[in-house]
Amino acid sequence: MNWTRSTIAGAAVALSIVLFFAVNIASSVWFSSARLDLTRSSLYTVSAGTKQTLQSIPEPITFRFFFSERASVKYSGVRAYGARVRDLLREYASISGGKLKLEIIDPEALSEQEDLAVAQGVTGAPTPSGEKIYFGLVGTNMVSGHEVIPFFLEDREEYLEYDLTNLIYKLIREKKPKIGVVSNLPFDTGVGGMMAAMQGQSRPFMIYEQIKESNDVEFLEQDFDRVPADIDVLMVAQPKALNAKTQYAIDQFIMRGGRALVFLDPWSEISQAGADPSGAPLAGSTPTSANSIDTLMKSWGVSIDPAHIIGVRDRAQRVSFGGDVVNYVAWVGLTVYDMDRKDLVTGELTDINLGTIGAITALKGATTKLAPLLQTSDDTMEIDVNRVKSDPNPDDLLRDFAKSGEKYTIAARIQGPMKSAFPGGPPVESIIPASGQTPKPPLPPFLKETKGDANIILVADTDIFTDHFWVQAQELQGQRVAVPVADNAVFVLNAIENLSGSSALISLRSRGTSNRPFTVVNDIRRRAEQKFLRQEQELQNKMTATQTRLAELEGRRGAAAKPGAGKPQELLTPEQEAEIEKFRAQLVETRGALRDVQRKLRSDIDRLGTWLAAINVLLVPLMIAGTGIVLAFLRRRKPGVPRTGATS
Repeated sequence: MNWTRSTIAGAAVALSIVLFFAVNIASSVWFSSARLDLTRSSLYTVSAGTKQTLQSIPEPITFRFFFSERASVKYSGVRAYGARVRDLLREYASISGGKLKLEIIDPEALSEQEDLAVAQGVTGAPTPSGEKIYFGLVGTNMVSGHEVIPFFLEDREEYLEYDLTNLIYKLIREKKPKIGVVSNLPFDTGVGGMMAAMQGQSRPFMIYEQIKESNDVEFLEQDFDRVPADIDVLMVAQPKALNAKTQYAIDQFIMRGGRALVFLDPWSEISQAGADPSGAPLAGSTPTSANSIDTLMKSWGVSIDPAHIIGVRDRAQRVSFGGDVVNYVAWVGLTVYDMDRKDLVTGELTDINLGTIGAITALKGATTKLAPLLQTSDDTMEIDVNRVKSDPNPDDLLRDFAKSGEKYTIAARIQGPMKSAFPGGPPVESIIPASGQTPKPPLPPFLKETKGDANIILVADTDIFTDHFWVQAQELQGQRVAVPVADNAVFVLNAIENLSGSSALISLRSRGTSNRPFTVVNDIRRRAEQKFLRQEQELQNKMTATQTRLAELEGRRGAAAKPGAGKPQELLTPEQEAEIEKFRAQLVETRGALRDVQRKLRSDIDRLGTWLAAINVLLVPLMIAGTGIVLAFLRRRKPGVPRTGATS
């Protein structure tokens, strides 16, 4: 057979088409889950924690993945996310070595599969055509465990691996850790309190809802003589001033090896959040708790100053004030540079938002070791707590800011041998019941010191629980779904798991948030405000004084012009007229200077935006064009190779 050039060309085209389809089919079969993960927190790479969880499954569990393939054809975003969930589930099944059985179900309308999805708790999202898209997961074990993700929201895609592994963890664990809560905060009802709960309008703190997902929670009244023996971790958060009997009970819990997570605050804004339209705080709320367990704190070797909060200028949160967005130094946004990267609790966190924080200080002669978990930068200042109690002015706090150069500890792990805060034994009220009370069983034996090292995590803030600091809540079929923008809940949950002896999910939960702040822009804005804010205020004061003086002179002229008031010259001399003109000119000049200062506040940011736009629009095309020119130039310079049989 003679192969002409046209025959060879046609065969090459045909082979190219066959090869194209072959490669696509092979890649879809063999490499469907392969991906290159270039995200900062490796959000698309299965972590060691997931592999450990999958390989420790004791007996088979079943995943039923419900996804409406046909109904989602018109929704490319849902289909792409659905493909990612399906691929990740297949990868889970592969890693588990057969312990995870995966069923993929397409619940078409009015089918038995749709009935199964609804019966097992999967939520259908309605479409304009009237059909529903099912996109959820049901996990079951060999006993009676049943866990559901009703619908995979695209906003939670960053947390996909955590959500899946957490579901497995719930199915394989033997029992939930039990958390005892001692608090004067309305965790279970929200800021509306019991009245809102009775009206069916309660909104529990979202951190509390997440704690309940993985733990059994028992609220302990703030007047008890012993901590129940089945409590794994004691969480003390913004309590009222606890009496000696209750502090003794906590003390002995610590002496027996119990673990505690403690949140105290010199000024708790969340405790003062308005429970009604008038803005009045809940009755009996506790505005400060820094010295509510002072006897215990001395034993632990630490203190929190109840009279001051810590302002942090270079970590200030942006807030709306007076129609503008400004830095509020009393609200702090911590970054990776403020966290202990070696501790499991904070090792992979990125952002935590706090409000009106206190500072933890180690006492002289303490037997314990204070290991900071969260610290401020050195751009700090102690602020009298009275300045932030009612309607604080962010601009005033920023103008009056005087850098201390000191780093303050906001959260710390307290470890080491510890002696009882009650060296003489239990207080009288712990032994003798109050009049009319039924006698209780004898107290456990008194311990003078810890058995081994104590392990306590102390946080000098309670506004960490505030929903709007860390989460955007979305409603789905009457259920609230959390989309975090900061790691507040991650910190609390990591601390509980670490103290309860479990760390399976810590590395997963900390893998990233949807908030990616423009740190360069924020730094530019902060420097500009520090430079120009005082100048702006001086110009504002000058302009106000000028306007006031000008109004006085204009008022005198107006009075002189009234009937019977005499001639204007009788009240306004030529010198006064000249003064009016002078003040008018000065007012125009001051307005111009003020506009110039306000323009400078944004000039660096605008310049950065211009450069970024230029890079995006011009630099990449120029780089491609330049590469092409260089390659063309190199080809022209390459010596030619004579053809076989060529004649000279």
